Amino acid sequence: MTNTAPAAPARTLRQRMIEDMNLHRLSRATQRNYLRDVSRFATWLGRPPDMATDEDLRRYQIEQTETGIGAPAMNTAVSALRFFYTRTLDRPDLTRKLHRVKHPRALPTVLSRDEVTRMLGATTSLKHQAILSVAYEAGLRASEVSHLRVRDVDSDRMLLRSNAARADGTAMPCSRRICSCFCASGGRSAASRG
Repeated sequence: MTNTAPAAPARTLRQRMIEDMNLHRLSRATQRNYLRDVSRFATWLGRPPDMATDEDLRRYQIEQTETGIGAPAMNTAVSALRFFYTRTLDRPDLTRKLHRVKHPRALPTVLSRDEVTRMLGATTSLKHQAILSVAYEAGLRASEVSHLRVRDVDSDRMLLRSNAARADGTAMPCSRRICSCFCASGGRSAASRG
């Protein structure tokens, strides 16, 4: 005769966590990740996760770090466990020893002058040259470039004004090349023209 009693509380906890995640409007992907991470912790623990102690959570994080789990994955697990213990179990005291892991930010790759010249020379289209020039020189994402308008370029003062260009909406310097390419594209943004 098998004992099925532990399975029922686990299913109940899982369902309750799903309900809590839905209440907090977490995305399906986040819900899937959180359920996976709490399940991994329960497997590691060898008993239902509601039986864990703060020291169990600490040891789990230490072991995961020692096995070489990456900082983003560890931070997702920490967020999942914090959610589970804080929201689902109403036990925030258990999470006091869980800490997010700092991870080094890689410096962006800087293209050489020759690489930039080759990139811009790869197209003869003024529109594409303007897009590439603005994106590279101003450090903008494609979506930010696509929202720029001619009125955002002050060619007299060589400034690029846009909420997309800077988080605070201030102006940033731009080169003559950006001004001439961008202004030559007409009244619409260079990226939105066909």
